[in-house]
Amino acid sequence: MATSIRLSRGGSKKRPYYRIVVADSRAPRDGKFIERIGSYNPLLAKGDEKRVVLDTERAKYWVAAGAQPTDRVARFLDAAGVKERAARNNPNKAEPGQRAKDRAEDRAAKLAEAEEAAKAAAEAAAAPAEEPAAEEAATEQAEG
Repeated sequence: MATSIRLSRGGSKKRPYYRIVVADSRAPRDGKFIERIGSYNPLLAKGDEKRVVLDTERAKYWVAAGAQPTDRVARFLDAAGVKERAARNNPNKAEPGQRAKDRAEDRAAKLAEAEEAAKAAAEAAAAPAEEPAAEEAATEQAEG
């Protein structure tokens, strides 16, 4: 029988309270369990010793018997020194997907085209303004 060490939710709406239980992995979350080995109250302050109450001897026994803890329970077991938890590292987690990258490239290309068009328009507007001034200077020299 595959067993897991997991949280079973109790408490009322918006006031969660969890029991740390050893259960058959096929059993429902709040259903039948084999043994209760602790509790977790997320409403208490992080420094409070009653936030996580765990029977470490029973936890060691069940881990040795092959029970697989869930991610949250693995954190508790690591803090209690029962089972070492390997740190996770996912460097690609924050990287955007391919479609988002394509949209960003398209946006950058459109922005570059708009900047080039604005520069060309500014140069075109500035160039004719300088030519008449040059023509006036040339006519003044010819007259004077």
